[in-house]
Amino acid sequence: MPFTPAVTIRQTDDRDIPALAQLRRQWAEEQAGRPLEDNGFDEQFAQWYAAESSRRTTFLAEIDSDAVGMVNLALFERMPRPGLPASRWGYLSNAFVLPEYRSRGVGTALLNALIEHARARACARIVLSPTTRSVPFYQRADFTPATMLLARILEN
Repeated sequence: MPFTPAVTIRQTDDRDIPALAQLRRQWAEEQAGRPLEDNGFDEQFAQWYAAESSRRTTFLAEIDSDAVGMVNLALFERMPRPGLPASRWGYLSNAFVLPEYRSRGVGTALLNALIEHARARACARIVLSPTTRSVPFYQRADFTPATMLLARILEN
């Protein structure tokens, strides 16, 4: 494994919007296999972040002050039930590490921060929709198939 300088994981705030938008753009370009032009993307991303930040916590991985990865957790509050304590669950999404920093512990550091955040907020579970390539990574972190969920795909 090549040497990787120390990674810093921290929660984001509004000052991190440009770095997060850049990571998201890099993720999209990797998926597309080519550069993507969208002159309105940065503003669209900033609007999304503002709308989602009240229920979604985003973590940023930095090495030498450079953004190299991100992940976020959206919290869903369950409807209260008589005789039971309040409960919530988290949805892990938008996990991405720049290719040159993969398999160097950055993703694990992001995931550990997210799990600790979920525990601190008394989440009953964390769910996610992994890519085929990411399944072994999440399995190593004790994620298992979630047979208690169903989904209906709505074509938009």
